[in-house]
Amino acid sequence: MTERNRGRPRAFDRDRAVLDAARLFWRRGYSGTSTRALTAALGLSTSSLYAAFGSKAGLFEETVRTYAERYRVIYEQAVTEEDLRVVIERILIGSVHEFTQPSDTHPGCLIASAVMTDSTSTLDTSAYIAELHRSNEQALLRRIERAIQEGDLAAGTSAVVLTGFVQALWHGLSVRSTLGTAREDLIEAAQLAHQLICQQLGPPMS
Repeated sequence: MTERNRGRPRAFDRDRAVLDAARLFWRRGYSGTSTRALTAALGLSTSSLYAAFGSKAGLFEETVRTYAERYRVIYEQAVTEEDLRVVIERILIGSVHEFTQPSDTHPGCLIASAVMTDSTSTLDTSAYIAELHRSNEQALLRRIERAIQEGDLAAGTSAVVLTGFVQALWHGLSVRSTLGTAREDLIEAAQLAHQLICQQLGPPMS
């Protein structure tokens, strides 16, 4: 570094700032993360933080939405698959890959983190995440109901029970990832669960 460049503030990288903030919020929750801790982690002054995000609450809301919405995308893309077995595989395996993104690009899964016990005046985190789960579950339920109607599954298959089972597996994988389970182990568990589901469903009827 030259004398001329020494001490010059680093260029503002919004994505990096959101990631660094997310790590603090996930670990400490909204209330437990001070503005001072945020400015230190992001390398910003208080005035720069407010100029970029409006407030601490605005930054918090952006971090939650940025990383939580990735799971909605996984479901939205998965349910477009023609084979329901592929739908379920993409939901489980795709989510594991998202849970276990490298720490330099992802703060970790928020489902069981400190962020879930906190909220702000602009975003009720628990309500937002609950809505996200409902949306994902309904997308999967509609896709399973379609598979039954189209004869891809036996007529006696309960769409509600199968949806609930897949969602229970999803949440279990999420919690295990938060506890530090390796990606390879989570993928093996997801693959085994998928195989067991497929065995129960049998081959496509069409």
